Amino acid sequence: MSTFPNQSDFFQDLMHGNHCFGCGAWNDKGLQIKSFWEGEESICIFTPAEHHSAMPPDVMNGGIIAAVIDCHCVCTSIADAYRRDGREIGQGATLWYATAALTVRYVRPTPVAHTVTVRAHVVNVGNRKTVLKAQMFDGGGTLTADGEVVSVRVPLEWSNPTGLLK
Repeated sequence: MSTFPNQSDFFQDLMHGNHCFGCGAWNDKGLQIKSFWEGEESICIFTPAEHHSAMPPDVMNGGIIAAVIDCHCVCTSIADAYRRDGREIGQGATLWYATAALTVRYVRPTPVAHTVTVRAHVVNVGNRKTVLKAQMFDGGGTLTADGEVVSVRVPLEWSNPTGLLK
């Protein structure tokens, strides 16, 4: 099982000004997920809180599961774009991606009391589009959910700290 590397290796901590609920290091009320490379696979280790539960208080909420998979994959697409460009995340011109499509399949209940691991890999890269597959595992290594994320490169305006729609 993977463990966190040095903080300087987390994709999200290198994406300056990211206020996303799931992956934004600048959103102190968000999920604060952290992702890193392990070879060609990206890893996210997330510890849910009690308030991330579904109706059964010991099961993780499906929306939180979807957010973790989604944000981990979008951050992976950003990290992959920088890597393909031969740069560290945040170096030079900003690269930014957003979710175009998200599909999640819930395989079995995900316990809220234990850390989960999401493993993702890039399956297809286009000019502006990246497709990723992800799997979520509970603390015992059992597959609980999987998904596919299509992310698209968006203009720099998306990273405006005052907002996109203002």
